[in-house]
Amino acid sequence: MHYIQNTIERYPVLTPCAKAMEEATLQLVHAYRKGGKILLCGNGGSAADCEHISGEFLKGFLSKRKIAENEYPLFSDEAKSKLQKGIPCIPLPSLVGVNSAFCNDVDSDWIYAQLVFALGKKEDILICLSTSGNAKNVTLAAETAKALGITTIALTGEKESNLSRLCDICIRVPETETYKIQELHLPVYHALCAEVEKTLFE
Repeated sequence: MHYIQNTIERYPVLTPCAKAMEEATLQLVHAYRKGGKILLCGNGGSAADCEHISGEFLKGFLSKRKIAENEYPLFSDEAKSKLQKGIPCIPLPSLVGVNSAFCNDVDSDWIYAQLVFALGKKEDILICLSTSGNAKNVTLAAETAKALGITTIALTGEKESNLSRLCDICIRVPETETYKIQELHLPVYHALCAEVEKTLFE
């Protein structure tokens, strides 16, 4: 896989993550082809990463993902020239209204689990971002996804964690300090986004 190999060349420290990154790419492509979507959850900097990842999936990332002339016959020429094919993706931290209501009315630990339960279907994928791999609300979301038959992918640090034990695929970047883990999560998810886009749209 070109973009993963290129990322490993630029960040040799990520070499142990290559296999998990390739497996994650295949699962993301499979989910899209089955009509599934991507759900993302995380806290703090990882919540911001959820926004970043969704931005790469919902519009063109490295390619324009153009609409062919014979597609969508009811679209105007202008629409076809401006719109780009997207990969359905929802960053759960961004649903501010329901997040604040559920945290206030019920239990903040269960907010992402609630959203997975309400939005998820078995064709989907849940991506969990947690530098420790032990964030309670993210762990509960992963447990809920597993109970629903949803594939789970985690991005964590190098230590064994709740998410590394629970998720179908765990990309454990080889760092233990929060900011250093976050620095390595970015090239990992950029590589995933690029590989998925290349596979689906080129």
